[in-house]
Order: sequence, then C-alpha cells, then structure tokens
Amino acid sequence: MRRPIVIANWKMNTTLADATVLTTAVKNQAERLDIDIVLCPPFVWLYPMAEMLERSPKNLHLGAQNMWFADKGAMTGEISPLMIKNLAKYVILGHSERRSYFAETNELINDKIKSALKNGLKPIICVGEHKKMQEEKRGRGRPVRVNLKSDIISQLKEALHGVDKDEVEKIIIAYEPIWAIGTGDPATGAYANEIISNLRDVVQKKYGRSIAERIKILYGGSVDEDNIKEFLYQPEIDGVLVGGASLKAKEFIKICREAGGKE
Repeated sequence: MRRPIVIANWKMNTTLADATVLTTAVKNQAERLDIDIVLCPPFVWLYPMAEMLERSPKNLHLGAQNMWFADKGAMTGEISPLMIKNLAKYVILGHSERRSYFAETNELINDKIKSALKNGLKPIICVGEHKKMQEEKRGRGRPVRVNLKSDIISQLKEALHGVDKDEVEKIIIAYEPIWAIGTGDPATGAYANEIISNLRDVVQKKYGRSIAERIKILYGGSVDEDNIKEFLYQPEIDGVLVGGASLKAKEFIKICREAGGKE
C-alpha cells in the first residue's frame, strides 16, 4: 500500500513570523501521524525553516516551489538545484501558474525534472487542463466527464521523457485541475480518481505495472478540511497538494490528521 503524503504549497504568502508559526504547529503534530508531510514555503524561508526542522520528525520535509535547471549562471532572479538541495528534499515543477503566467513549456519542465533528479531532489510534477486556463477559471466550472483529449496526458508523457526507470519512483505526480485551483469548487473524488487512474496508466505503459503501482499520484485544487475525505478514500489517490488551506495551521493539521487516519 502506498504511504499517504500531504504537501503544502504556500505560494507567494507568509511573512517569516507566519512561516515560523505554521512550521512549529505542523512540527508538533507530525510525529504522531503515519504519513509524509512536505512544506513548500517561498524561497526566502527555506533556510530558517530548515534550521527549525533540523531535529524534526523524519516524516516532515521541506520542498521548494520551483527551480531553474542549470546549476549556476546568468539567470537573474532564478534559483538553482544546487541552492536548494541542502535545504529541501522536494521541488514543485510544472505548476499551472508557472505554465500560464511564466509561459513554461513541457520541454522546459522536463529539463527541470531531469536536473532535479540529477541533484538528488524529488520532483512534484503538476499536470492539469492548462488550455484556456482563464476561461475555465472565469466560470465554465468543473466538467461533468473526463476528457482525455485535453493536454493532461501529453503533459505527463512529456514530463517523463528521458527519465530512466530507476529514477521515476522518486517522482510524485499531482493532478491539479485548472478550474479548481483557488476557486473553492474542487473536482469530485470520483472525477479526480478517474483522471489519476489514467495518469497511472501512462506510467504503466512506459515503466511497467509494478512501478505504476508504487508511484504516488496526488490531487490538488481547492482541498480543505471539509472535502479531504472525499479524495483520501479514492483507491488511486495517494494524498493531496494543498494551497490556501495550508496557510491555516488548524485546518492544515486537520487535513494531515485525516490523511493519517487520526480523525
């Protein structure tokens, strides 16, 4: 059975004081839970949080929200894997906000994934219906049926291009429907489960059944304490990538406790 994982993406939020309070609250609860927890703060808080978590429970980890693929160079404002690897274990790559607002392509994301793996980081690869992002978020709402002709499948296939069989299990995949992120209107558990089942099929065709059964695939998009059970009880969903709710210590801890079977 795949061990559940809950990932907090704080995005461009928190002061250092906020980050300290949130980190301390999660740290005090993590040891009691049979899950993995990853906190992904803004880059500037990685170092102080790494110090705070130096003696943390083994199931509590840090992740970065993005990175460039080169180890160093003239890339003003960017962060390299060498800068991250001694502070964090995970890195989010391919998030829809990076794809849309920063025009990141599948090819660039693939370069980042291979660079992360080369540097000992575990990529959290986000995929979702990227096309017509703004139209989806403006009110088309969630679809009533799965559309595999969207770019979800191609995003994953291109993300995994050139990734060796012995490296792929270090990857976590997160399905985040564009129309659900920040809208308060998440996918249904059944819908997310069907999409994730199809994503797992992509992995199986490329790497075989045993790897596909072991790799973790998460759901993200308006996850909160009220709907978390709907996703956790789906057979193909191995955890959640949490946005806004991860900024509220009490709510995020409840989500973690649900994932750990403590609620």
